[in-house]
Amino acid sequence: MTDHTAGPAGDYWIRHDLACALSLGACELTYLQAGVELLIDHEYWLRRADFTDAFITIDDSVASARAFIDWQEAIAALTAGRLPCNGGERRMLLIARSIAGAIPVDLSDALTGLDRTNIALVAAAVLRAAGLQDQVIEPQPDIPSHHRGAQQR
Repeated sequence: MTDHTAGPAGDYWIRHDLACALSLGACELTYLQAGVELLIDHEYWLRRADFTDAFITIDDSVASARAFIDWQEAIAALTAGRLPCNGGERRMLLIARSIAGAIPVDLSDALTGLDRTNIALVAAAVLRAAGLQDQVIEPQPDIPSHHRGAQQR
């Protein structure tokens, strides 16, 4: 077997394995799985070593590794400014945490400023949390504001 150096494909498999382990770690509770899968689908936070190294633990004592997010510490770091990010990335982490557990989030703040793709990811996560994961939400491309009125007619 050929040894491959870490690069884009290697990074993909590392993230893929982590995503699988996170899904397995959250599989017992629908709402927890929905929050974790929102974070997986958004992709940004799983690409950050400062996030994955500090706030995700892996239990590999069983045949299929399971991973768990320390949501409380991650949000504390975010709030304290130790996880610098833009507003959309911040909102997605807060929404994922809110769906995954009992931390409320101000939706009027959290949803405004998200693009259509992220809104679709959030909507799909809400449906998963409610047990309606078979519903399909297709992200639509952003429509420039000067074209919106014409499409609503």
